[in-house]
Parts: sequence; structure tokens; C-alpha cells
Amino acid sequence: MTPGFIATLVVCQLAGEALARIARIPVPGPVLGMVLLFSGLMVRGFLLRRGGLADPPPEGLQSTANALLRHLGLLFIPAGVGVVTLAPLLTLEWKGIALAVVGSTLLGLIVTGHVMQAMIPRTRFSAEPHGRPESGHDVQEQPPS
Repeated sequence: MTPGFIATLVVCQLAGEALARIARIPVPGPVLGMVLLFSGLMVRGFLLRRGGLADPPPEGLQSTANALLRHLGLLFIPAGVGVVTLAPLLTLEWKGIALAVVGSTLLGLIVTGHVMQAMIPRTRFSAEPHGRPESGHDVQEQPPS
């Protein structure tokens, strides 16, 4: 883990948090920070491709992100403490929370399905049961009868 890349991640998170508070966007700051990091990487890749260079993300950023992902479980401890601390409130509001979780899951599945259907190219299948064999495969020709 390189300190410079950790600083990059923290600055993106801080910028996302500032943007969420200043613009009063109802999205968590770290999510906006990820969007900012992704946008920055996309712009970097575009500029590098335009210059004729390869555009993989910086190796140090990948290794830093992988190191953080290895310890992802530790990041759930504050959320677990929050659930235990707010248990009385959760017992009062469990119906609304359950409805929000189930509804957002179903909505996410529906939107994902529609997006995938729109992105997958439509192909026409041949009348042959197995289609045409691709070149490079061993296909035995049958002599005409």
C-alpha cells in the first residue's frame, strides 16, 4: 500500500463528502467519492488512449485497493455497532425498513434486467439445430448420397 494512493482515495472520499454537503445531494459522500475516482480514471484512460498509450489503472492504486478489500470485514464493525445501538429504533421501524430493502432489491433487479436486455445484441439463430460450425473445429464432411 502506497501512502500516495491511500491519500488519493481519502481525497476522493473527502471531495465526495464535501460535494454531498454543499450541494445537499442525498447520496453518501463516499459513494460520490467513488464516482469522482471512477470519473478521474476514465478521463485519465481517455487521455492516455488519445496519446496512443495503454490505459490500465496505476498498479499502486490496484494494490492499495486490493489491500483494503482484504480487510473489508473490519469496515463493517461500525455498522454492526450502529445496529446494536439503534436496536430499539429498528424494532419500531422494521416494517418500513423491510419494505425499503425488498422494494429497492426488486427495483434493482428489474432495472438491471432491462439494461442487460438493451445491451445484449439481438441475434438471429439459423434454422439448423446447432447452427453453423465455427472454423477451426474438426468437422467431418458427409459425402453426398
